[in-house]
Amino acid sequence: MQVPIPVLREDNIPITHRGSNQSGMRAYNERLVLTLVRRHGSLAKTDIARMTGLSAQTVSVIMRQLEADELLLRGEPMRGRVGQPSVPLSLNPEGAFFLGLKIGRRSCELVLLDFLGKIVARVSRSYSYPLPQDTVDFTRKAIVQVLAAIPGREYRVAGLGIATPFELWNWADEIGVEGDQMEAWRDFDVHARISAISEFPVYVQNDATAACAAELVFGENNRLQDFMYVYVGTLVGGGIVLNGSLYSGRTGNAGALGPMPVPGRGGRSVQLLEHASLVVLERAVQERGLDPVMIWEGHDDWSEIEAEVSEWIKLSARSLAHAVVASASVIDFEAVLVDGGFPAAIRKRLVKAIEAEIGSLDVQGIAVPALKEGSIGTVARALGAASLPLFDKYLIDQNTLMRDG
Repeated sequence: MQVPIPVLREDNIPITHRGSNQSGMRAYNERLVLTLVRRHGSLAKTDIARMTGLSAQTVSVIMRQLEADELLLRGEPMRGRVGQPSVPLSLNPEGAFFLGLKIGRRSCELVLLDFLGKIVARVSRSYSYPLPQDTVDFTRKAIVQVLAAIPGREYRVAGLGIATPFELWNWADEIGVEGDQMEAWRDFDVHARISAISEFPVYVQNDATAACAAELVFGENNRLQDFMYVYVGTLVGGGIVLNGSLYSGRTGNAGALGPMPVPGRGGRSVQLLEHASLVVLERAVQERGLDPVMIWEGHDDWSEIEAEVSEWIKLSARSLAHAVVASASVIDFEAVLVDGGFPAAIRKRLVKAIEAEIGSLDVQGIAVPALKEGSIGTVARALGAASLPLFDKYLIDQNTLMRDG
């Protein structure tokens, strides 16, 4: 049974999470403790007991076991209170590690995260389009490279998560792939093929949903309980968070904004991905005779293509504004977060442009959500992938955040 992560009040005191003192529940209780410690940074045993309703004895047993497993670190005693000094415990950064693989339409990337969500090592590669066997070969070599950063601690790696687009073989024309070169993905079992080269458990998730998970787990907007997440990458996608939990939907593709109809030229409808996608910017750059390499290789300086960026922001913002308003008419989101595979400065400009476009629309009867910047950026999909084994092994899960195979 999967249990949502506890909801926090403004004062950071959890509202609903009760532990169990019954035997057989230690696995859940350990996850609960790790989740709370991770949320708060550090907690003493008395804090854990108060938040969960577990007995002091039960909490002591759990904490001792987590310390013995090297998952928690004991801090300096906090004196000045009545009774015994309070000893805070925090997550051990080296207590567990997680691999996250992003398979994208223009690049692939593998990251190694520590228990706190910090990137320990990262390897990436860009291409015109992905091929299955090339992806397997990249992953095999990249795993060896990133594990070299934690010699002797490889046994602490909990798993490898994969973030990949839904039906990767689709929209080949949109990304400029001729013929049927992407068709090989249709019958390619990503989980099975990567599992064959990995000694770690493998998990698979839609890439935009994974990016949303990264924002929820590692981002700066974790107080939000209901939001739509928009990730503008090669194409555009997204995710949905309801009641503090990631909602992936019946097929795991909830929040797939790319095909959403928006106004196009001449009054006809077009799909959102035809405007708010980086391939649109790439085409504009190529038409000017420039190399769009900075778009796909994580460069922070896009000043060389400023004219194309400005026009692309206008086009994207207009269509994204319609998508935001349409989505808000269905679900009363608290906020909409916008992120993508571009520098933070471009993200800020895009969000401001969307706000301006929303101001020009008729929103009578619609509670327009707050528009905010996402906080992860280009690496969001890989981080989201790495969060899959993190939740599966150590934390209380959020709705259907991941699927094991």
